[in-house]
Amino acid sequence: MTTDDLSAPLGQDRPRKRRARLPFTAPQAIAALLGLFLLTFAGFALFNHDPLGGEPLAKVAYDPATLPSEKPAKPSTGAPASASPSTMTDTSHGQRTVTIIDGSSGQRHDMVIGGGAAAMPGAAAPASPALSSTGINPKLLEKSRYGMIPVIAGGLKPSQAYAAGTDLERARAATMPSVAIVITGLGVGAAKTTEAITKLPGAVTLAFTPYGSEPNMLVERARAQKHEVLLQVPMEPFNYPDNDPGPQTLLTTQTPEQNIDRLTWHMSRFQGYVGLANFMGSRFVVTDDAMQPIIKEAAKRGLVYLDDGAAPRSVAGPLAEAQTVPFATADAIIDSVPTAAEIDKALAKLESIARERGKAVGVASALPVSIEHIAAWAKGLESRGLLLVPLTTAMTKSKSS
Repeated sequence: MTTDDLSAPLGQDRPRKRRARLPFTAPQAIAALLGLFLLTFAGFALFNHDPLGGEPLAKVAYDPATLPSEKPAKPSTGAPASASPSTMTDTSHGQRTVTIIDGSSGQRHDMVIGGGAAAMPGAAAPASPALSSTGINPKLLEKSRYGMIPVIAGGLKPSQAYAAGTDLERARAATMPSVAIVITGLGVGAAKTTEAITKLPGAVTLAFTPYGSEPNMLVERARAQKHEVLLQVPMEPFNYPDNDPGPQTLLTTQTPEQNIDRLTWHMSRFQGYVGLANFMGSRFVVTDDAMQPIIKEAAKRGLVYLDDGAAPRSVAGPLAEAQTVPFATADAIIDSVPTAAEIDKALAKLESIARERGKAVGVASALPVSIEHIAAWAKGLESRGLLLVPLTTAMTKSKSS
């Protein structure tokens, strides 16, 4: 009998061999690995100083031989970082004009590079700032949370920069009874807006609402046809919300700060307008506390204000006078009854007012019958001793008997 036989338990030939065991369990191993991963990630996040970490990057290949030989002028500190050149044209004396597109607003600005100082704000540049291809002065724009909005720059106001008509035409208006016509509610229907732009004389002022898919395109077309442009601001009517002017309506129940924020949204929708006009607003325009901040904002941004005359108790006039804002109230709503006979009667009334006071202002909507009769009426106006003028011309003309 061997020692193994003596040490083996009864019923077994050999003793059991002890199995080797790890000093930790499987869940403990998984937890340790997870902790090590998290520790590594935290260390990378804390001690890695890459300022562009997480930002998308793009690599662009270019041929240096195709680049212009002149060194581009550095943009002014006010130029948006997101601006990028889109087109380039040669000019005289080795200069090139580059069109810069503002990535936040879509506005186009022209910059001359090469052959001297760049024609950008802040540079030793020409006396007058370069205009964009749409005639918008970039110095008269200020960035807001919604986009670019009008601002006074160097004493120049948008109401002056974008006023229609020439000095000669304004001089004529000073010696003749004058009538201004404003067509309202444009921008939503492209067909009716285009009809107003193309069929009416350039002296007719066009008022656009902030709604519509591409208001900038229609406004640019109107200004290209020499029309003066207004921005209509939706305001609370008496039967609101049953009668709703649309999104971002200015309300008497809102604080002044809330209404100014909504006004900022409206002002950012397109550019090149001379001033503001109410869109509806029978309750809002008769409420002093609601209207006062709006008129102050118009004064701050160098804009005129037109009251459509629908609310006899409107406080816009006295408030505008107190803020020295150029102002007018419509003397007649031309198509309040949209028939040919009533439209002709309203136009005749405007002529009488102009002869009596020296000037008159009428508003109309863009109905086909209205556009047709206003266009026909305007053709014979000078033969009757009256002059059709843009709204700003009528506003700056003193009353005379």
